[in-house]
Amino acid sequence: MRESIVSVLRTTPERVLPDVAELMHAAGLTRFLPQDKTTILKDNISWHLPFLSANTTPWQLEGVIQGLRAAGYADLVAVHNRTVVTDPFQGLRRNRLGPVYRQYQVRELCNFRPQDMAWTVYEPRTKMRVLDRIFPKGIRIPQYFCGKNVLHLPTVKTHIYTTTTGAMKNAFGGLLDTKRHYAHAWIHETLVDLLAIQKEIHTGIFTVMDGTLCGSGPGPRTMIPVEKDYLLAGSDSVAIDAVAARMMGFDPMSLPFIRLAHEAGLGTGRIEEIEIRGEDISGVNFGFQVGDNAASRAGDLLWFGPFKLLQKLLFHTPLVYSFIIASYLYHDYVWWPLQGRRIQKEKAASTKWGRLFETYPAR
Repeated sequence: MRESIVSVLRTTPERVLPDVAELMHAAGLTRFLPQDKTTILKDNISWHLPFLSANTTPWQLEGVIQGLRAAGYADLVAVHNRTVVTDPFQGLRRNRLGPVYRQYQVRELCNFRPQDMAWTVYEPRTKMRVLDRIFPKGIRIPQYFCGKNVLHLPTVKTHIYTTTTGAMKNAFGGLLDTKRHYAHAWIHETLVDLLAIQKEIHTGIFTVMDGTLCGSGPGPRTMIPVEKDYLLAGSDSVAIDAVAARMMGFDPMSLPFIRLAHEAGLGTGRIEEIEIRGEDISGVNFGFQVGDNAASRAGDLLWFGPFKLLQKLLFHTPLVYSFIIASYLYHDYVWWPLQGRRIQKEKAASTKWGRLFETYPAR
């Protein structure tokens, strides 16, 4: 039996909750995720505005909680992170995830609140590619993550810096603190280092990825939602990211974070070496494009272009707040009112998944 298993299902709003449970079991949930350990639910809130395809969906979260509880996973804990441009509390409310956690009495913690968890310097057993140089004073991670399962809840979408984003990228916010923007210039190598650390500290790693409404364009926020009706699950973060990338229309091994992780033996990036259960995706190609916009063009110049040599001056000093404010103003007060709200209404809210979203309580 191949170790790299990815389960893929097509679903409908009427069946999505039991389908998530079926999907997880088909991907070997209890084989790869010990039931006697605490399981961290790591949702993905890329934006605090209610933009479907950018964030974990409430049906994805509810289906996972129902499926885990039915399979005997009693100790579930959600861990939220904060970014410099995203408010997690608004995100939980506006994307209707908070009420789901409360309905199922899942304890919620925040990795940025000292009363919830402490951070510790971690010394990886695996040789790091870049993290030890990016953080020469020590790689700090939440102590709480050690000795626990983690279940990632990303969506199928594109990303301006990594082309696609999914299971591997979802650890970026959970394991690194608010100075993680230091790593953007070496994002592919950083994701490989983080996967190596996850394999050292977690008792099990699993991912359930929502592809009911996928995101195409300059993600992870300013995208076009595209209705595709898929769900994916697996314990190999590299493999599930590779399958999602293939479905979106990209060659997985052309994406550096997938290729580097595959070559390091951290997972399987070659589609022909992955056991795909459920749907036949051999003819699936969403034809997604990353594209660009004002924010992505600025990011390319700053992180990967001629200004890369000035990163310590621009991003390791108070000057960084000028870029944070600019990003916040652009996304929340330019792109959202001029394009995002209309796109959400026309491409997401009007779909069957948008109607399902409205059935979830807002508070």
